[in-house]
Amino acid sequence: MGYSGVRGGMDAILAAERLVRRRRDDAPVEWAGTEQIARRFRLAVDRIMGEAGLYDEGIAADAFRQAEGDVLEAAHLVRAHRSTLPKLAVTEPVDPDRMVVLRRIVPAHRTPGGPQLLGRTTDYTGRLLERPRERPAPVPAEAGQPQPRTDEQRHPRRFYRLLAELDLVVQHPDPEDDPEPFDITRRAPRTPAPRSAILASMARAETGALVGLWYRSILGPDGDVHEITLGDTRHGRVGLSITHPHTGRPVEIGRIRVTEAEGIEDLDGADEDRTKFDVGYGLCFGHNERKAIAMANLDIAWRRTESGSALEQLLLLTTDGLDSGGFLEHLKLPHYVTFRSMVDRKTATRQAADAAERAPEPFGEECR
Repeated sequence: MGYSGVRGGMDAILAAERLVRRRRDDAPVEWAGTEQIARRFRLAVDRIMGEAGLYDEGIAADAFRQAEGDVLEAAHLVRAHRSTLPKLAVTEPVDPDRMVVLRRIVPAHRTPGGPQLLGRTTDYTGRLLERPRERPAPVPAEAGQPQPRTDEQRHPRRFYRLLAELDLVVQHPDPEDDPEPFDITRRAPRTPAPRSAILASMARAETGALVGLWYRSILGPDGDVHEITLGDTRHGRVGLSITHPHTGRPVEIGRIRVTEAEGIEDLDGADEDRTKFDVGYGLCFGHNERKAIAMANLDIAWRRTESGSALEQLLLLTTDGLDSGGFLEHLKLPHYVTFRSMVDRKTATRQAADAAERAPEPFGEECR
């Protein structure tokens, strides 16, 4: 069944769109340029890239401006744009150990291999609202200049390696049914799904939906929280390489920023090795530690459930912001035809019930 437009038809729809453009483009303030948005709203831009599945800061910034700050709508715009782009090549597998680290914390250990780099963050400061009344004074050029770093500082040793050397980590063999990454952009993942499909779905999931599902998964029946610890949590740049069509050698074509997290969970199940930990993994575009941490812990939770479980279905079918948001948004379209049919059914049911009450008994009152 199709839907007709609202009262006024196409003219009303076009007028509504022109109103959005006029209020957005003719505002009495300076136009926010693409580079300005990418720099000043970097975390929103990173979320858009991750939820859209396309790493391009400029496109994400333009979508953020067009969507008037609605991150989900901006991701929708970028994903629609992505569908028009040609697929030119497939990159080689990325080695996260070669990440040039911009931020690295290991909450599980005070002195892990390599440094703790706080990087660019407000995690350790009070949440006090700043209301600037004038342009802040420029920071001196010599203030805050990064010091040259050694290779160990740029590529610190992974904390997981230390746990593995101490024989404290459960070893999971590579699954035979998942030799190549599952491309969720070309095939819809369905249960039972390989781990690569689960991780890819989480990497492109809506951040808030994923965090909400993670929080529910760690709560026990009495509201107690399972023992969760973080290993390496990193934000940095990794190189992307493709195989040269003539030489057959890998050639780096660019770098992207990613966030990576390792979640450590204490095994306490009846059929689990209680002398070891399980480690989950999360990696997503840009600087988005909430998503990466939720991914790492949900990776463990998924692995501890049976194939086709309720958690697997939730991860595959409900965390995509465009799927769930699209269904919600469509409720704003005209539904008067379907609603009128529901009203007619209820009216007919009520009339039938009233008629049954008024109908005389077949043998009269004296036969009772």
